[in-house]
Amino acid sequence: MKKCTRNEAIFLIATEDRKGLLSIISSFFYEHNFNIIKCQQYSDLVENKYFMRIRIDLADMTITRQHLEESFDGLAKKLQLDYTINYTADVKKVAVMVSKTSHCLYDLLMHYSEGELDCEIPLIISNHPDLELVADRFQIPYYCFPMLPGKKAEQEAQVTNLLKKHHIDLVVMARYMQVLSDDFISLYPNRIINIHHAFLPAFQGGNPYQRAWERGVKMIGATAHYATADLDEGPIIEQDVERINHENTPDELKNIGKDIERRVLTRAVTAHLEHRIITAGRRTIVFPR
Repeated sequence: MKKCTRNEAIFLIATEDRKGLLSIISSFFYEHNFNIIKCQQYSDLVENKYFMRIRIDLADMTITRQHLEESFDGLAKKLQLDYTINYTADVKKVAVMVSKTSHCLYDLLMHYSEGELDCEIPLIISNHPDLELVADRFQIPYYCFPMLPGKKAEQEAQVTNLLKKHHIDLVVMARYMQVLSDDFISLYPNRIINIHHAFLPAFQGGNPYQRAWERGVKMIGATAHYATADLDEGPIIEQDVERINHENTPDELKNIGKDIERRVLTRAVTAHLEHRIITAGRRTIVFPR
């Protein structure tokens, strides 16, 4: 488990694009005696939007967080900024949800155990008991809530109660093969990350790689996105793809797909934990490291 030793604030800002924004915002931090560690910006010329990610060193901070937040809020109202402030000292708590497939879970837990994910993972939740041994290997509590016919609301209530008890900040669906209800999703807007193969909306349902092989597809990919009420249509965070050919068997396609899924999901989770994502309507702006 990684414990962040940096004391920084990360501001994520979105607004209408216009002249002088960089100068005005950076001057605010200078006037309040903060050192800007890194500033990234992007101007969307199509929709005339401006996006900024700015990292501020808090090591020599002489005012309180509340004072900083109130002062910046005054500037934000004046400039009509949409923004969030994130503190690296506040380690996020992540819940991983799984069913029977282990590849995405293993990848997340390996990166977590190596200190490469800046978070805590206090629990793993499933609707099947199959992956409890994986959780045991990493010494993480495992909770199983079976999905019984006609009992979806009750099952989700058990899950959400557990998430609230552990003060979970981010939910990761690491191949959790259940559709979350709108009520569940509304509790964690832009804080539920899902992963699936990139064939969608084609080849929905079971055994997509067999059907993709039958159609002679020439590439395999995966998509990680924020979960919304529109199934598999939330803002995309990360994607990847590999070329394949007629010599690949259906089983080989499936294995290639697993490999892409695990690395795409971990990259998406990493970007979220590092506060590099701004959601803009149906899409995301993801700043590089």
